[in-house]
Amino acid sequence: MPEPSTGFLDLPGGRVEYADHGARHDDAPVLVLLHEGLGCVALWKDFPSVLAAATGCRVFAYSRLGYGASDPVPLPRPLTYMHDEGLHVLPAVLDAVGVGRCVLVGHSDGASIAIVHAGGVSDARVRGLVLMAPHVFNETLSVSSIEKARDAYDRGLREKLARYHGDNVDCAFRGWNDAWLDPGFLDWNIEEFLPGIDVQALVIQGRDDEYGTLAQVEAIEQQSGGKVATCLLDHCGHSPHRDQLNATRDAIAAFVASVDARRKSTCASDG
Repeated sequence: MPEPSTGFLDLPGGRVEYADHGARHDDAPVLVLLHEGLGCVALWKDFPSVLAAATGCRVFAYSRLGYGASDPVPLPRPLTYMHDEGLHVLPAVLDAVGVGRCVLVGHSDGASIAIVHAGGVSDARVRGLVLMAPHVFNETLSVSSIEKARDAYDRGLREKLARYHGDNVDCAFRGWNDAWLDPGFLDWNIEEFLPGIDVQALVIQGRDDEYGTLAQVEAIEQQSGGKVATCLLDHCGHSPHRDQLNATRDAIAAFVASVDARRKSTCASDG
């Protein structure tokens, strides 16, 4: 694959970095990558190129404000930061990029943001969701693992993350970690957005996920307004695209093909 085009988008809240992978085909949906709570453009590594090659789709990734090379944000983050991203920032990103039809591919916090957007915004551009290790409510397991991450940050994780976030490293980590460990976040819940989802969704969940249980998957299956397919992966933790790359790639490629086939079938019947 050729090197991605990179740059910055000027949004109302500041500049966000992006990387645009793959060819631009009018007929294929754009895959919009939404990173995890400690992620950014660089931390996707070669996954966007892998997806572009497997699906034939353009793959667009951006770092949320406070991450990677994007502009910083004030701390502490509001406990509604995922609501704010899904309802307000993501629509502005899609507008700025000129995205037409798209599939949102979210990981962890990014998957939650995709759910909020799909269920809370009437956005005809979104034709499907890929939700990797999604959260729709807080769990004891999540809090316990995030506490361990806080301890690890002071024992060397900060230096590792600084390779990707640079001067934003404390903003990225504290903005995520402090929010999730805030007592007020124990009641965090986005199940209210699930019935408003009217597109297909693929949930990819590792059976060994240290940040969430299968209760998250079951809630999405039972409450989503759209059809939900699930892919449960053995020997897989919180990052399916790293722990089980081939299985994750294949599941996403098959899902995107089904979304596109459904569109073509609808266009044919309309014609």
